[in-house]
Amino acid sequence: MNRSALTGTAAGLAAVFLLLGATACTGGTGDRDAKQDHGAAACAHGTYAWSGIERGYRLTGLADPITIKKKTHSVSGEIRPLRGVSYKPHMTSSGTGVLAADAIKALGRHLGTEEPLAGPSEPAAPDEVPERFHHEGGNFEGDYYAWNSVDLVEADFTYTCRGGARPVRGHVVTWEKTGGGFLSCAEHVIRDAPWVADAAERAAARKLCPAGSPARGSA
Repeated sequence: MNRSALTGTAAGLAAVFLLLGATACTGGTGDRDAKQDHGAAACAHGTYAWSGIERGYRLTGLADPITIKKKTHSVSGEIRPLRGVSYKPHMTSSGTGVLAADAIKALGRHLGTEEPLAGPSEPAAPDEVPERFHHEGGNFEGDYYAWNSVDLVEADFTYTCRGGARPVRGHVVTWEKTGGGFLSCAEHVIRDAPWVADAAERAAARKLCPAGSPARGSA
């Protein structure tokens, strides 16, 4: 899993990052885990068929609306995790024979992701502790918005063992990147290539920028 950065403009775009995490696959007792491991070992050379793949950036944290009345060269603040939001990489399945870590790795290979997808060893996400940010080197003045996000990935799979065993069907939830940003409400949200604002950025602009501002109006 990688941390993504948004490229900046003169108005002060800068990246802020949140290390997001994961939980293990579907839980159970020690006996169930042993059966799951045995089933996976017995079907170590199966194949995955993927369907229903969905991905996109989702908000995980927001700062309060930021208003700078006097021009300054640095800005500090806090991004708090969204209440009730929890994205935990996991797998659900119709039977034994597949481990969450293996399924997530297979999905990453199928998608050809630049970085490994978040696996069961990742910590919980988003972190319950607010994250501080600090930006320097700009002429900051006016209204700004800051947010954190995650590049969520979901997919259905069918895993088929060699030898004619019944296929295992399941669903995976994970992500490739986490990121966020800090932008001026005085600038329009970018809709044209090469950079196109993602859904999290647009949602942050709508929530934090004042009515009538270019960012909120174009989000």
